[in-house]
Amino acid sequence: MRLSNVWFTALSEGEAGNIITVYGRDELSQFIESGKFKERVEITWKYEGDPHGMPSEEVAEKMEEVELALKKAMEKDKLSILTSVYTGGGEKIWVYYTRTTRVFGERLNEVLAPFELLPISIYTEVDPEWEEYLDMYEMKQWAVDE
Repeated sequence: MRLSNVWFTALSEGEAGNIITVYGRDELSQFIESGKFKERVEITWKYEGDPHGMPSEEVAEKMEEVELALKKAMEKDKLSILTSVYTGGGEKIWVYYTRTTRVFGERLNEVLAPFELLPISIYTEVDPEWEEYLDMYEMKQWAVDE
């Protein structure tokens, strides 16, 4: 299975009416059909948003640094796949599908060790049908050109 780096961006509205930027990965059907990635991990970073609910430039840079480190570590042997990123309304959420949450957690701790303590929370759920991903993927029809 080849992991693509094809993404789309769409805009959504949060519960409080804030704009949420959705960054979704395309071309993942082989991974869904493999049945090997049954667990979903959501990493949420809450932040003090600007009037539009977006992070400050400084916080956004830290988030990008963390995102790149996590993606590199999790995807190097296809343990986990970053499928979507939501930003807005005072939080950023990274959604991964993984083979095992236990190993994901171990690797997460290794990757984050060099960083200062981050305001993140972790949520996991068994999602063998990739329901969250498929719901998000429906937004592709409203994708904005970059």
